Amino acid sequence: MKAVILAGGKGTRGKPYSEYFPKAMTPINGKPLIDYIVKYLNTFDFIKEIIIVSDFSKLGGQIKNYYQNPKFNKKISFVQDSQSGTAGDLLHMGGKLDGDPGFILWFVDNLCAIDLKEMYKFFLEKKSTACIATRTKRKEETGFAIVKEGIVHQFKEKPIMNLPMSECLGIYILGKGIIKNIKAKSKQKEINLSFDILQELSKNGKVSSYDIGNNQWIDADSPMKLDRNQKEVKKIIKQMGL
Repeated sequence: MKAVILAGGKGTRGKPYSEYFPKAMTPINGKPLIDYIVKYLNTFDFIKEIIIVSDFSKLGGQIKNYYQNPKFNKKISFVQDSQSGTAGDLLHMGGKLDGDPGFILWFVDNLCAIDLKEMYKFFLEKKSTACIATRTKRKEETGFAIVKEGIVHQFKEKPIMNLPMSECLGIYILGKGIIKNIKAKSKQKEINLSFDILQELSKNGKVSSYDIGNNQWIDADSPMKLDRNQKEVKKIIKQMGL
């Protein structure tokens, strides 16, 4: 099985830093964010190749330069971002996804020690076309208060909240049949994976949800977000065994 890391995007939430380096290269303890994801993917024996998608003609070139260092595993290959949306990029892989029963898709601004082996097992059990990582609880970044009749009775600093709906994370396992669904939308200039592809599949019960349970996850969309959540980031990296 192969893993595709989507490392494109304009990084608007990371400005002004994203004007100088892509979010994939956001430093964490002296190493870029993407390196933690690559190393974590390499801990799974069933992942035979990692494909990084980015705009290498621009800031994404920093990613390619980093991994062209001889010390890195040759399992890594690169595909130029086609600027055709999160699903559209999967049509421009040059046959790299042919022959496999499915593949992992990981958005680079997701940091989580998800058990991909168990997620893949769940994907097969559900006989789904796509499986998305989800969670039903999260630690809030702000403080809350218990209020009754306008009076604060208790403060809760950054509590863990149960969510009314499952939150979708940017980690997927997609069956090879997904490419056929994307091709059917190929006339569109941009094809969004969630709204143009998975939304339709979900109506037919073809999308499964793998809950990450007690594993933590962070949307690493900017250096400021990572800096504010240093304890959580360190915990996730420890969970990843890195």
